[in-house]
Amino acid sequence: MAHQSTPSSQKALMMELKSLQEQPVEGFRITLVEESDLYNWEVAIFGPPNTLYEGGYFKAHIKFPVDYPYSPPTFRFLTKMWHPNIYENGDVCISILHPPVDDPQSGELPSERWNPTQNVRTILLSVISLLNEPNTFSPANVDASVMFRKWRDSKGKDKEYAEIIRKQVMSTAAEAERDGVKVPTTLAEYCIQTRVPSQDRSSDLLYDDLYDDDMEEEDEDEDESEMESVGEAGGIGAVEDCGTSTRCYDNQDDSGNEDS
Repeated sequence: MAHQSTPSSQKALMMELKSLQEQPVEGFRITLVEESDLYNWEVAIFGPPNTLYEGGYFKAHIKFPVDYPYSPPTFRFLTKMWHPNIYENGDVCISILHPPVDDPQSGELPSERWNPTQNVRTILLSVISLLNEPNTFSPANVDASVMFRKWRDSKGKDKEYAEIIRKQVMSTAAEAERDGVKVPTTLAEYCIQTRVPSQDRSSDLLYDDLYDDDMEEEDEDEDESEMESVGEAGGIGAVEDCGTSTRCYDNQDDSGNEDS
């Protein structure tokens, strides 16, 4: 019976999840929606200090396609957001999450769109940057864009936009309390990388399974290569070293270049 290999997207996502849990992005908490599903992540975003979003606790889902990282995930806020680049249903409109196609009508360069070198870390950094610096040239929420420009151009004298954001921030306090989360309100607290305590070993077991799949595949490749080498040598020659590659999961580089 043939061994069914693990999809490469699952391996990539498991490595990214492990990296983000061991070296979190400041201002974020990452968990799986369900322990057995690597394609759906829950993200908690803490509003950065000294911004309109200070003290906020905003939740979102990242949904990955089966051909990740060749196609981008979607990022949808579960918390109600009033923002020029967030649709009413919570979907985030940002260049880095747009498919890598040449679309002159969009006004975006291909280099600004998704490419396989991007990852969850660059997405999170792009989203937090977008919250503080909206793109008002191609808004997803026109009314929010107009209101934001009035607030920005008046240097804060027109308070309508700021008041809506502050009300939304205050409304998130109850959910943070329900989740047992202390939201950082100072820069020192915000800059502490938040590690999510593991409730059980489900993630570790899943990671171990993926690692075992890789090792089994490599062992099978080695066995096949050795048999071919013996056959070519008439069954009496020495087996040549085929130089099998090894994967070092702990040292995977998941860095990417952020596109704004």
